[in-house]
Amino acid sequence: MENKFTFFEKFIMISTKETLLFLVVLFALFYFMYYLAQKRVSSSKRTLLSTAIGLLLGITIQAYSGFSDEPMKIKYVAEITTWYSLFGNGFIDLIKMLIIPLVLVSIINVIVNINANTDVKKLTRLTLIITLGMVAISSIVGFVVSSVFKLGSSSIVLGNGESKIKEVKNVVTIIRELIPSNPIKAMVDFNVIGIVIFAMFIGLAARYIQNKDENKVKTFIDYIANLHAIVSRMTVLVIRLLPYAVIPLLANTIAQRGLKSIKDVLLFIALLYVAVVIQFIIQGLFLVLHGVSPVTYFKKASKPLVLAFTSRSSAGTLPLTISTLTKEMGVNQSTANFVASFSSTAGMQGCAGIYPTMLVVFLANANGIAIDATLFIMTVIVVTLGSVGIAGVPGTAITAASVSVNGVGFGALFNQINPILAVDPILDMGRTCLNVSGGMTNSIMVDKHLGLFSKDKFNEFNKVKE
Repeated sequence: MENKFTFFEKFIMISTKETLLFLVVLFALFYFMYYLAQKRVSSSKRTLLSTAIGLLLGITIQAYSGFSDEPMKIKYVAEITTWYSLFGNGFIDLIKMLIIPLVLVSIINVIVNINANTDVKKLTRLTLIITLGMVAISSIVGFVVSSVFKLGSSSIVLGNGESKIKEVKNVVTIIRELIPSNPIKAMVDFNVIGIVIFAMFIGLAARYIQNKDENKVKTFIDYIANLHAIVSRMTVLVIRLLPYAVIPLLANTIAQRGLKSIKDVLLFIALLYVAVVIQFIIQGLFLVLHGVSPVTYFKKASKPLVLAFTSRSSAGTLPLTISTLTKEMGVNQSTANFVASFSSTAGMQGCAGIYPTMLVVFLANANGIAIDATLFIMTVIVVTLGSVGIAGVPGTAITAASVSVNGVGFGALFNQINPILAVDPILDMGRTCLNVSGGMTNSIMVDKHLGLFSKDKFNEFNKVKE
């Protein structure tokens, strides 16, 4: 009899009626999404609906558990979230499967087919200036919002116990590690910037030979073009699953958080989302300054933003981000691939801009450290430079936090933010959404300065082919 229970509890992971019930609910919701697809409801509308359903489903699981402070210690919650992760995180695994071939092949394809009007040096220079400039602005927003509301002065319980700080590397070391001394290792480590550098060298070498003797590399260029078409089609096939994946992804994030842990850091959560909204508005204002409608932008950006919100992975959203920029927003292929790839790893406005800045202010207020112009300037500089090399996958905001907190001299106080780290997934949803939006708005601005942006295509509202 004991073996029988072990089989269902440890192997099948369905040992309670609650687990079975919520699995049936999930499959019913999947069928509902399929039904809407058959009725030709647009993918964007289905994705937004999935977000609402996933949120409601997560709250329902929490309510059923009595809003437990430690929901993952309840057997059926642990089983439900394990099964839900198969469909939610399984989708993210499929997306990640596309990242390396998409970036590698796209960059090479762009360079060998690049037109004479594209200035690679100017593209690189504008990408660095705009990306890091927007991170600095997001840091300022985080500093102002948390300072105005005196974040950390009295409303949040300080953490204790072992510090979770990560080893901090200097900027020179971080930048050097981005250079792919071993391209295969760079692929394994999801070093996107390293892959971009490797792909650029291949593309530039092929283009040089092409200019000397086109016949020598004709087969290679045709092969890359065909491979790019295949990878692009793979991206479309995977992205079609988005409305189905959003439901279990968001449900899991909500269901796994204990109510007490949320209450303890409610002010931090609220202020972070206030800062995120303000930064979204600033992105919109920069689009206006570049002659682009922010309303149209946010309508067309809804799918990658929802995926970012639910998956909590900037790099994982990259294939959909590039596809949206090129097919719906009129951004040149070379700009989209380069800027979006760079922004998914470095210069993330949420994870590496707003969030670490707010932690610095929180620690300063909590420990009676004066918040003055010196701390402000030092924080913005440290956060902006530290944003380089922060990998765009879930959980890496703690690396940005470690760099920033250490950089301003607060390393010894890091264990005080443990209660905030306990609810990191809830914070990460808003941060990642802002990261991806930053990558897209950066791409549009860079493309405008290069004179390659197609405003007519951006303003088109043709239904996207499924």
